[in-house]
Amino acid sequence: MTIVKQMSLFDIQELLEMESSRRFDTIFATFDVQPIFQLFSKKTLRGAPRELNYGAMIQSLIIRIVERIPTIKDLIKRLVNDPLFRLDCGFLVSDVVPSEASYSRMIDVISQSDVLDHMQDTLIQTAFIEGFLCDEHLAIDATHFESRDAAKPSEKKEPAPPKKRGRKSKEERNAWLTEQAEIKANQSTYEKEIKDQLDTPLETLWQDVPIEPNWGIKKNSDGKNTFWFGFKGHLAVTTKSQYIVGRLMTSANLSDSKAAIPLLKKGKDLFQGHFKTAILDAGYDYEPIYRQLHAYQMRAVIPYNVRNEGEYLGFDEHFRPACVREHSYCYDSFDEKYRTLKFTRPKECATCPLRNDSLCQKVFKIKCDTDLR
Repeated sequence: MTIVKQMSLFDIQELLEMESSRRFDTIFATFDVQPIFQLFSKKTLRGAPRELNYGAMIQSLIIRIVERIPTIKDLIKRLVNDPLFRLDCGFLVSDVVPSEASYSRMIDVISQSDVLDHMQDTLIQTAFIEGFLCDEHLAIDATHFESRDAAKPSEKKEPAPPKKRGRKSKEERNAWLTEQAEIKANQSTYEKEIKDQLDTPLETLWQDVPIEPNWGIKKNSDGKNTFWFGFKGHLAVTTKSQYIVGRLMTSANLSDSKAAIPLLKKGKDLFQGHFKTAILDAGYDYEPIYRQLHAYQMRAVIPYNVRNEGEYLGFDEHFRPACVREHSYCYDSFDEKYRTLKFTRPKECATCPLRNDSLCQKVFKIKCDTDLR
């Protein structure tokens, strides 16, 4: 992957050489934590005062990532044993160090709200207005995140009774159809087929995403399956400036393709008609994704994923028209107005005995709507 050198707010070496207090001040000067702090502010002046310093707790969670403190338990131990670190996080001398349960409740409140989504959207829109986000190409992919929770032991399933051979009776078939219709009606948003996401609002797709840790499987660069228990992060990133336009955290067992349309709708919601091209891998080669890109007037760059399709008569393996003698036509141009691909005669036609025959066609024009894949 090409590394794009871009301007930074401060040099990483300068950041590491700074004193801890100065380093933390430099980091917090780049963004505003007030939207998160507003979640814990008192709604009225009545009642007992707040006993916890929520502003310092929020800052300590961010500093935990910078200082590579692995767990909340280790963070609390550092706050108890290091008075200077406690002051750098924003705690007063008179403040009590919060307990692990207090941190857990605060993290739960933040995760249940959408304040981080709004902060990310504001940051991206500010970057777009100021001219830092000017590229028109969007790349979508997924990566894995392991969970700290141990996997639950699977329950032993009783062996299913053997299926009755032969055709079902009319009553059995009607009962089976009713059962299948009931199962389909009770499916969640992400249990349904990908094509059902086309008509689903963005808010529903964002709220109904499964987030419980689960087992996931993915092929590595060697083509071997790798397993992990946890989550999967789906990212939509601009290819040049490398800004994360949309991100979605899901269970590890969710297919990559089922997060593509929500991310595309998120990009459309933030930037109306800005992106022109979407780049995805072969795991996203599904017709509904092409349809969503076509509706947004975006070009799709997706490798063709061979499934159980038969041979396309009159076309080669690259879906170019072929003549009677199976020579491939040459790509000529693309008509943006009519969204039509133009192919011209292959070079072998110059010496072909059938060049003047009515079976040979000089030019092929194929509309993209014929087959979006």
